[in-house]
Amino acid sequence: MEYLEIVLMFVKAFAVGGLICMIAQIVINFTDLTAGKILVIFMLSGIALTALGLYQPLVEFAGAGATVPISGFGYLLANGAMRGAQEGLFEALTGSLAAASAGVSAAVVFSFIMALIFRSHTKYN
Repeated sequence: MEYLEIVLMFVKAFAVGGLICMIAQIVINFTDLTAGKILVIFMLSGIALTALGLYQPLVEFAGAGATVPISGFGYLLANGAMRGAQEGLFEALTGSLAAASAGVSAAVVFSFIMALIFRSHTKYN
């Protein structure tokens, strides 16, 4: 792979990921929505865009810039469910769980390790 192609790949990922984050920041600044509601909206938008066939081209274009944000988690869940649906109803229900299991497991394990290493405390303003 040529260096210019690698740089272009990074630029596309940064631009798309940055655009998704910019949209989230605009929503945070101009609405009274809580962080949890915003996360759910972005995850559901990833699911909806995947169902409409619009998120896959974005993933092919931007790679990690589209899969790392929370909308990429919705894309992952929807893809797993659609792949599972090809095998049957039960697999449609469990396909999204199987697709996301590695990421969720890693988050739990690394969170536990960080909790052992660092001492958490309540932050007072």
